[in-house]
Amino acid sequence: MKKLGIFLMAGMAALVPMKAQEAVMVVEAHSGKVLIGRNSTVQRPVASLTKIATGVLVVDWAEAAGVKLNAVTVTVPGSVAGLGGANPMNLQPGDSLTALDAMFSMMLGSDNAAAQTLADHVGREFLRRKGRGGDPVAAFVVEMNHLAEALSMRKTRFVNPHGLEAPERVGISTAADMAKLSIYAMRRSGITFVTRQKSRGVTVTGPGGKRSFQVANTNEMVSEQIIGLKTGTTAGAGQCLSLSVEREPLLRDKPDGSKAVTPRRLIIILLNTQDRFNRARGLIGQGWGTYDRWVAAGTPVQEREREFLSVPNPR
Repeated sequence: MKKLGIFLMAGMAALVPMKAQEAVMVVEAHSGKVLIGRNSTVQRPVASLTKIATGVLVVDWAEAAGVKLNAVTVTVPGSVAGLGGANPMNLQPGDSLTALDAMFSMMLGSDNAAAQTLADHVGREFLRRKGRGGDPVAAFVVEMNHLAEALSMRKTRFVNPHGLEAPERVGISTAADMAKLSIYAMRRSGITFVTRQKSRGVTVTGPGGKRSFQVANTNEMVSEQIIGLKTGTTAGAGQCLSLSVEREPLLRDKPDGSKAVTPRRLIIILLNTQDRFNRARGLIGQGWGTYDRWVAAGTPVQEREREFLSVPNPR
């Protein structure tokens, strides 16, 4: 019998194998065609892939509020003290920076303090608009889970905005659910603008004045074709990766002489993998090969529910 680790979270319990196998999901984003899937519905910790949901929620909030992230100043809250994990800008309580710079540090540098800062700021806005008080980060996490519900991520539960694991507080998801989230995220220009950067200069203001940093993208594969999305690693989750791969549109002649344009984008999710970037490189070729054979066969559909990933538009 396999040894099981028990992760308790937010009023529910999930049994997750301590030595669970790698989970894989490869899907063409525009059609939703599932190309490769292994252990894709097994619940697992997803580490900093959690930050995809945080980034999406921040971008959607800014659009709904009619504000630009580079014009919003966020203040680092006291709750970052002792947070642990990546903090490439050495953010300290009381420091301030633009929400856009916090997004760059969070999504490129996997900055946990920046994720907490964004959640604190936007969570306060959520509470203010509802005329309520309370913990702003907790309010933000509630909205993260509302987003998951709206995207039909039925096996996902977020417990914080950064993905760090704590005793009895571990967020979980699946490769299939993270593929849904990634497909939605890459529809948002505010996300693609950030995640396609190889590095970004950011500025923080603290007691000693301004200090500047160059934040490198932890996704070493980012290129003209690979425009996102996020890496993640914790002891419980192992190596994780969400990758978005662009391909030139497919052009076909229509009977009226015009051209039919079919956009193409591959989403690759790896959870608890080894050597994630080389694994992803292999899956890119396998994924596009499977997709091309499907198109050449006339895009047949036998069991839509099983063969396609449906991603609602909650906006």
